[in-house]
Amino acid sequence: MTTALPVPTLVQGPTGLMLEGVALSEIAARHGTPTYVYSRAALTAAFEAYQTALAGRKSLVCYAVKANSSLGILSVFARLGAGFDIVSGGELARVLAAGGEAHKVVFSGVGKSREEMRYALEAGIGCFNVESAAELDRLNEVAGSLGKPAPIAFRVNPDVDPKTHPYISTGLRSNKFGVAFTEALALYRKAATLPHIEISGIDCHIGSQLLDPAPMAEAAAKILGLVDQLASEGIRLDHIDLGGGLGIRYRDEEPPSASTYLAPLLECFAGREETLCFEPGRSLVGNAGLLLTRIEYLKPGVEKNFAIIDAAMNDLARPALYDAYHEIVAVAPKAVEARSYEVVGPICESGDFLGHDRELAVEEGDLLAILSAGAYGMTMSSNYNTRTRAAEVLVDGAVMHVIRERETLEHLLKGETPLP
Repeated sequence: MTTALPVPTLVQGPTGLMLEGVALSEIAARHGTPTYVYSRAALTAAFEAYQTALAGRKSLVCYAVKANSSLGILSVFARLGAGFDIVSGGELARVLAAGGEAHKVVFSGVGKSREEMRYALEAGIGCFNVESAAELDRLNEVAGSLGKPAPIAFRVNPDVDPKTHPYISTGLRSNKFGVAFTEALALYRKAATLPHIEISGIDCHIGSQLLDPAPMAEAAAKILGLVDQLASEGIRLDHIDLGGGLGIRYRDEEPPSASTYLAPLLECFAGREETLCFEPGRSLVGNAGLLLTRIEYLKPGVEKNFAIIDAAMNDLARPALYDAYHEIVAVAPKAVEARSYEVVGPICESGDFLGHDRELAVEEGDLLAILSAGAYGMTMSSNYNTRTRAAEVLVDGAVMHVIRERETLEHLLKGETPLP
């Protein structure tokens, strides 16, 4: 085991790989596979890196719940004092159930329903990140019906290319998210006239898996100009939300540290009185977790060899969806010749793969760890092929906590009724 693997708390132990003080083989023996496994120490260290970088600033780190919404994960961040970035009423319910504070919640998303707006207003969330003129009108109507003012920020697209995967680019004028930079001033003017709207801030998020601070710094400069223009018209903001998006290492990427990524943003807003908000997700949880799986069969082929595992694209969709790379390592490598394998699942799709051309010294029945799976793993999982979703275990030192029991077929069939 080298120290270069992306999961920082993964170490070699006497019986194979260990996460913090718990052997992965013990987790598999007790809880089966596939199982998502997370490190509390890694979650805490990632969050504290943001807190350290923001020391001395009026700031709030709002964890992006969409990255991993398990209650066990959310409760760790709630206890650390995090705010939360949500995109649905369901995510708000999870935050509150995990002990999160409603006034530290920002509600993003392009399709908020009236019911979600009511729920969030009644809960007392900190801010709605409004993403269209139509949403502004609806929110004003809903807030009026409840007799509660709705705190808002507009999510403004600065039209800056984040240089990331097109599916996770969100700040260009061609994207569905937010309002155009050229339309933002007029929308703020309109919002200032609405009786049930309370202008609180401005929001900007240009994309995910960002590896270069420069695009976000460019976006921040444009947002600052707009903030000052609003102030000149008497529209003063309480907070400036610069989104999230800091990337992680999956293979050979060299992402900046939280402090390096934030430095140009903090410099841009030096001396300001507004609270600075950030919405990290992947950088907090991505390399705090892995997917533990077992090899069912080794299948030699004419052109390729296949390692068929008990995890599949329904458990981890990123490789099939984005052709994303995740490091795959043997939990306890065997004294056998390493071979190149296509690591695939049992789902009836040719796109059901977890990794291509991986050199592994393994035998049938061996355990594999699919790394950097803490973000957009469990949250994007499904029941395709009527497969039950994985269990989740949170490791805290030498203790393992089951934070989600493995789904059963009874869970899946509940609520369905065959025709008589």
